[in-house]
Amino acid sequence: MKKYELIAPCHFGLEAVLKKEIDDLGYDISKVEDGRVTFLGDEEAVCRANVFLRTAERILIKVGSFRAETFEELFQGTAGLAWEEYIPRDGKFWIKKAGSVKSKLFSPSDIQSVMKKAMVERLKKVYRQEWFAEDGQSFPVRVFLLKDEVTVGLDTTGESLHKRGYRKMSVQAPIAENLAAALIMLTPWKAHRILVDPFCGSGTFPIEAAMMAANMAPGMNREFSAMEWGHVAGKRIWYDTLEEAREMVDLTVETDIQGFDIDESALAAARENARLAGVDSMIHFQRRGVDMLSHGKKYGFIITNPPYGERLEEADLPSLYTALGERFALLDSWSLYMISSYEHVERDMRRKADKNRKIYNGMMKAYYYQYIGPKPPARPKRPAEESG
Repeated sequence: MKKYELIAPCHFGLEAVLKKEIDDLGYDISKVEDGRVTFLGDEEAVCRANVFLRTAERILIKVGSFRAETFEELFQGTAGLAWEEYIPRDGKFWIKKAGSVKSKLFSPSDIQSVMKKAMVERLKKVYRQEWFAEDGQSFPVRVFLLKDEVTVGLDTTGESLHKRGYRKMSVQAPIAENLAAALIMLTPWKAHRILVDPFCGSGTFPIEAAMMAANMAPGMNREFSAMEWGHVAGKRIWYDTLEEAREMVDLTVETDIQGFDIDESALAAARENARLAGVDSMIHFQRRGVDMLSHGKKYGFIITNPPYGERLEEADLPSLYTALGERFALLDSWSLYMISSYEHVERDMRRKADKNRKIYNGMMKAYYYQYIGPKPPARPKRPAEESG
């Protein structure tokens, strides 16, 4: 099998979570940088990374890298890459996105134009033809310039991996599915523990938690660009990967996952999304304001994305966080994990977080506030566990 260098972009601040996921899949990490993790794998890795990674944005095959401070250097560097190894004669190819940070070349449209011309010139010579119909499979390319170092990747994913295929109904400013998954994975929550989201919106946190509890791969119900690239990863490998994912699902696991919201239309969206995800039986959604937040059991988790920006007026935020702080104080032994860009969280909660972590939600800087409760007593082992 051919070996590839694969690049997995992610939200800034969550590289360590993605690195652990890739480690758990069994692939060797070659580099961890701000907003991306690079690892080594074969064609099976292309399929499995797309299907199983919860926190990545997409999976790119690294075509190459080079230094460019001028457009001539960009052209020559691009033309020097072996595009014919990936793009067939009839392939449709273009620079889908170009990003530039601290580089002399910074105009995305100019970078895209120059690189497209260079790709055409390379393929003209290799295929000995002057014109390309580009009526075959699509091969989108993404390029990133950092301090004049150009990294070029072929996008195997297509629509971002945060699009699991279940969110058909939404509310204003929903949290991305891969970000929600990463934030859950930053907590000690496990399937047998209680999880409540008091601002559940369209249900992303409860649904992602339920999918984790059921061992349901996030990409098992969607399609990817590279599914049509037989020379990169054949259909049999995709079939086997998806079959592996289906065999791992366990919907019999017992859970206590709840989503509350004051907006009935948001709850309707959440219920429909959970149904489409196949985990509606594992989640209880209920119309309830934060001032009514309560639970009869101990050692639960609140994991949430309180409304801000588009979803709530600034003047309403202090009372909302104060109410959350008051209700949380009554939940003996619980933990609270909350992402927010609101700058007065701790003041209005009337409690300083045990930890917080800077995370970028798209281009918006936010903090992940962590109020960490005590560990529960060790669960008694079942007979099967003792004998094993």
